[in-house]
Amino acid sequence: TARSPIRSRAMFRLEFTIEPFVEGQPGRHVTAAIEAVVAHGVRVEIGPFGSSCLLDEGRVGEIVGILTTAAVGNGATHVSLNVERADA
Repeated sequence: TARSPIRSRAMFRLEFTIEPFVEGQPGRHVTAAIEAVVAHGVRVEIGPFGSSCLLDEGRVGEIVGILTTAAVGNGATHVSLNVERADA
C-alpha cells in the first residue's frame, strides 16, 4: 500500500496593533486582547510598536477572532492585523 507523505501544516505570523496607543501605558483594550490569546496557549511577543505570535494555519482564524473580540470589547478603536506565512 502506498502511503501519502506526511505534510506539516504551514506556520503563519500574526502581527497586530491595537489602538488607541499610548506609549508605556497599554490600556485594558490591549492587555485584555493579549491575555485572551495567551489563555488559548499562544505565546505573544510584545514589541514597541505592535505585537506578534506564531500560529499553525489551522488556528489563524480562531486567534484573530479571539484577539479582535477582546480588543473591541474592551474599548479598542482600531485593530490592525497582518498575517504572513512564516515558513515561505
